[in-house]
Amino acid sequence: MPTNRVTMRRIRETLRLHLQAGLSYNEVSRALKISKSVVGKYVSLARLRGVDWALAQTLTDEELEARLYRPALPRSSYQLTPDFAAVHQELKRPGVTLQLLWEEYAASNEPAYKYTSFCVKYRAWAQGLKRSMRQTHLAGEKLFVDYAGQTVPLVDAATGEITAAQIFVATLGASNYTYACATRRQTTADWIGAQIQALEFFAGVPRLIVPDQARALIKHPDRYDPQPNALYDEFAAHYGCALLAARPAHPRDKPKVENAVLVVERWILARLRNRRFFSLAELNAAIGVLLVDLNQRPFKKLPGCRHSAFQALDAPALRPLPAQRFELFIWKAAKVSIDYHVEFEGHYYSVPHRLVGQTVELRVTARLVEAFLAHQRVASHARSALRGQHTTVAEHMPASHRAHLQWTPAKLIDWGRRIGVSAAAVVTWQLEHRPHPEQGYRACLGLQRLARQYTPARLEAACIRALAIRSPTYRSVASILKTGLDRQPSLFPTAAPALPAHENVRGPDYYH
Repeated sequence: MPTNRVTMRRIRETLRLHLQAGLSYNEVSRALKISKSVVGKYVSLARLRGVDWALAQTLTDEELEARLYRPALPRSSYQLTPDFAAVHQELKRPGVTLQLLWEEYAASNEPAYKYTSFCVKYRAWAQGLKRSMRQTHLAGEKLFVDYAGQTVPLVDAATGEITAAQIFVATLGASNYTYACATRRQTTADWIGAQIQALEFFAGVPRLIVPDQARALIKHPDRYDPQPNALYDEFAAHYGCALLAARPAHPRDKPKVENAVLVVERWILARLRNRRFFSLAELNAAIGVLLVDLNQRPFKKLPGCRHSAFQALDAPALRPLPAQRFELFIWKAAKVSIDYHVEFEGHYYSVPHRLVGQTVELRVTARLVEAFLAHQRVASHARSALRGQHTTVAEHMPASHRAHLQWTPAKLIDWGRRIGVSAAAVVTWQLEHRPHPEQGYRACLGLQRLARQYTPARLEAACIRALAIRSPTYRSVASILKTGLDRQPSLFPTAAPALPAHENVRGPDYYH
């Protein structure tokens, strides 16, 4: 309790500079050459006792001292000890400080601890907690994720083969609310799929996710600047959260999940040790039942349980889930072939023909195959499981190929039959004797142009002559029409010509 005028003058100056002049604690500290904590103590005392600058001016030093400092009570008279467990939980709320909690405690308790004693006693109490519980995590801030060391056997009912199911664990920093599930392995899809389920279990998104630097998630592990892979990056962007990978071989960076893994092993996996599971779904159903019991078990040193703490702390602070669930995908590089298609799992998907010879990135989901070049999407197709087949968009084709798209060999031969038997034979020859189908299509379209230019009857006559001279090419037919040879008597007057009998001529029925 101050007893000299220097101290009282310092108190008055502190109140004047802060309450009247509006200077900050730092500015008052520099002006009066006293510590910032002392400034805070004087201002807190005045606020607690209802003393503003106007009132302080009307009081003598003795009256101000009596108002700010009350006589010390004997140690035995202290009866209202702070509820440090509640204090510990309240500190997890955004913006809540020990200063604020002490002021609330002291305002309703006459024989209250002074601020310094309050802080010392709280820190001594907190030392009795486990290290993972001593850390103060803000509500809705961090989600810690990891896989347990223990596995659960899965029995194949058909073959009797036994595989080890992996156990994924996630826990929120403020409330310790815990999620667990089983996955087949620890692939990238397993890691991210389990985290999607965890976010849906919590019905919200934290600001940070803290994983291990597992190779399935981190492209370039590093103590200081780990780089997530593309899929994990897109997952984080989709849910609007950040990734903060723990340092390699530093389990104390994520003690929350280390402790949660132990709890899951003791309270869930230990209880399932004598059961046999024949499917992943069956195992996850059993884990889900025990997970409810785990989250409702009372804390030993804190009030409530994981579920109640989640409802009070994390649930209100989590961001809402996006409207659409994140869809898993894979990236694969693919070179565009000469036919402007790329291959994935035996099926061929078209891209714009101008990209022939270039390498694109395929983004493949369960439903879509998308092609990207320089981070720009250039094609998108429904995913197909038909091996050896093509999925082609007309806009991706060259103009000449697009014009041919409506034609098939059978349609072309049917058109030739409507002209005449010889025209059908010439069409068939084009389709069977060209090194590339497109060349045959183009020649047939040329024959159609000749029919429009010279009439179908003259085209049939020209085809008869071309077959007779054993040159049933488009160039020969066009030359015959141009020179008028089709109007001259036939070289070999016979009955109506038939398709040439030759083992290389398959006939029109082949194309139906």
